[in-house]
Amino acid sequence: MPASRTARERARAELTEEIKSAARRQLGEAGADGLSLRAVARELGMVSSALYRYFASRDQLLTALIIDAYDAIGATAEDADAPDGEPRARWVAIWHATRAWALAHPHEYALIYGSPIPGYQAPQDTVASAARVAVALLRVVEAATPRAVIDEPAPPKELVGQLKAVAQQVGSELDLAVLARFLVAWTQLFGAISFELFGQYVGSADPADSFFAYTSEQMAAYVGL
Repeated sequence: MPASRTARERARAELTEEIKSAARRQLGEAGADGLSLRAVARELGMVSSALYRYFASRDQLLTALIIDAYDAIGATAEDADAPDGEPRARWVAIWHATRAWALAHPHEYALIYGSPIPGYQAPQDTVASAARVAVALLRVVEAATPRAVIDEPAPPKELVGQLKAVAQQVGSELDLAVLARFLVAWTQLFGAISFELFGQYVGSADPADSFFAYTSEQMAAYVGL
């Protein structure tokens, strides 16, 4: 009996992955807001009622795809880091690895960093996975004990409260002025990637290789590396 249950579990896991793979293909064809459980079921030769035993709704399937995408880009960032390396080189390596994943998986990147999906609200389940790239970069900054930011004005009161909440969530003891700069750099990373993927550099920094490399170095200096 235990062996039989294990076989069923294995078969369920394999079909779950097939469903998600078909859904990812549909993302490329119809976008996230066009994702349909019925269309996924048709591609796999299943009746839609059978697919609902794996994902109870479109939103549940979207959440699974979102978590997978966040985990994939997060794992790529973490794997690019060399904890014994020089901090600035570690920072730059994570930036470039994150960009490379996004360029190789544009539809999955758009799912997590593109336009909001009408009618969909991401659950709390996605938060830990969504933070992985940021946390990988943050650990580099913490390990580097960055220089103090000279003549840095105190963050506004509202921002101080937000920074303290962020520091508590990720277990960081960074100076709040440095943490504020880190958040600027983190948003710059995904802003630069999104501009490239969504065609905003055409006529300026296209192709974006040199500009992205320059930006990664500038942001490393900005956070004190």
